[in-house]
Amino acid sequence: MPRFAKAPEDDYPIVYLADTDKPLPRHVNPHTRYAYFKLIARGGRSIVQACKDLHLMRVVCYKSLKAEFADDPDEQRRFVREARVSAMLQHPNTVPTYELGRDLQGHYYFTMKMVHGYTLREVLDYRERYDLTRLVDVIIQVAHALEYAHGHGVAHRDIKPENILVGPFGEVLVLDWGLAKVWHPEGTSAEDATAAKQTKTAVVEDLSLTLHGRLQGTVSYMSPEQIRMDPDLDFRTDIYSLGAVLYEALAGVPPVSGTTINEILDKTLHADLVVPSKHAKTPVPERLEEICMRCLRPEPGDRVQTSGELIRELQEDW
Repeated sequence: MPRFAKAPEDDYPIVYLADTDKPLPRHVNPHTRYAYFKLIARGGRSIVQACKDLHLMRVVCYKSLKAEFADDPDEQRRFVREARVSAMLQHPNTVPTYELGRDLQGHYYFTMKMVHGYTLREVLDYRERYDLTRLVDVIIQVAHALEYAHGHGVAHRDIKPENILVGPFGEVLVLDWGLAKVWHPEGTSAEDATAAKQTKTAVVEDLSLTLHGRLQGTVSYMSPEQIRMDPDLDFRTDIYSLGAVLYEALAGVPPVSGTTINEILDKTLHADLVVPSKHAKTPVPERLEEICMRCLRPEPGDRVQTSGELIRELQEDW
């Protein structure tokens, strides 16, 4: 079957003896550890840069808050939560986190493994080039990451093609745990109403305009309960979002689209979804379509209930 293209070989630096055997200074200054910064991505509240770790002589990802948010206590708390959630979820389908620290100005940063590849959004923009079996395998690997996270009490809440990275060696990684929901030991939510409102605002602001001119992005993958900001939202919101990703892999378009944010949100809450085969340019297996539509049912109790159940069904002979 067709495989995803590999990133350029220049992205894989050669390991030389001069780098492996270079001694550390006797007095190590943590503030001069990272150098040669290069911007990779700019989000709504943070930036991600590539840089060289001069202690371990490797290139890493360096994430930090934008200047206008760097001193905001709420943004700092969420940023540290993201770093620690990412670090605590040690799974083959999550990105390893290396260090959480403060820079010379006292602002937070954390470093992660540098992984080359393409986001699933980039893959789906050229959907006709890729075999459905390979795309379903990507979704299964995402489900494995979610099964692990849910088992550790974490809901991702922002599953979308932009947050799924497909590497050149077959690895699939779930990115960006910045909207992750965690709970207190007694089962109460770790965020109040104000934080929930800010989270929704962050989600709605995160939009992308595709080559086809349709507005899509996070809002196209949000569950109805996430839009309503239900206080009892649970892990099944991620099942809905992953179902929306599966829908796009089958149909070539997301399950809900529109020209305005409000139109997309209203359709998610009130419209009956059209099955993927109505949009698809190639045949859609009936079994896959049925699984997909069960993930997208408005009521959480009517959906596929767990990531493990979804994995088992996707691995059947569809």
